[in-house]
Amino acid sequence: MYMTKVILGLTISLDGFAEDINNSVKKLYPDLDTLRDTNVLKESIISTGSVVMSKKEFSMAEDPNSIADSYEYQVPIFVFTDKAPKKHPKENDNLTFTFVTEGIKNAVMQAKAAAGGKDVTIIGSASTAQQCIKAGLADELHIDIIPIFLKKGYRPFEDIDNKSINVERIKVVALPAGRTHLRFRVK
Repeated sequence: MYMTKVILGLTISLDGFAEDINNSVKKLYPDLDTLRDTNVLKESIISTGSVVMSKKEFSMAEDPNSIADSYEYQVPIFVFTDKAPKKHPKENDNLTFTFVTEGIKNAVMQAKAAAGGKDVTIIGSASTAQQCIKAGLADELHIDIIPIFLKKGYRPFEDIDNKSINVERIKVVALPAGRTHLRFRVK
C-alpha cells in the first residue's frame, strides 16, 4: 500500500539562495518553459494529489484568478496564511483553494486528507522550507540547483534551530539550462 509522502520542493542558486534580496525567485527560473517539458516535472504533476504553499508563494501570481487555468498542478491547493483574502480566487473542477490560518502543520494535515493517496507537494520559499523542516513535515526534499550566484538573499536551510537532518540521496537528474534536480529521502 502506498503511503502519501510530503515532498518539499524548491529551487536554489549555486550559492544556496531560494530568493534574491527582494524576495524574488525570477532569476531561479530562466528555464520555466523548458522545465515544464521535463520528465521530472511531469512525474511530479502525476504523483501530486495536493499542494501546500504560503500566502507569499500564492501572491507571486500576478493574477490569482489565472492560476486555475494555467497552474501545472491541477489539484487542491492549501495556502497557509495569517488571513484569507477578501475575494476567493477562481477555481475549477480539479484546482481548489483552501486558506488555512492555523499554520503549515494544519495545512499539510488537510492536504494529506485531500491528496487521495497521492503525494503532497510543498512549494517552498526560504521561509516555507524553514518552517517545514523545523516542524519535521518533509519525507523527501526535491531540490533544483540553477548555476547562478545570487550573492545575497534568503537561504532555506538557515535558521532551522540547529536541527540535525539526515538524508539519503535517491536521485540526481541533469536538466536543460544547467539545472540539476536532486532528491533526498529524509531519514
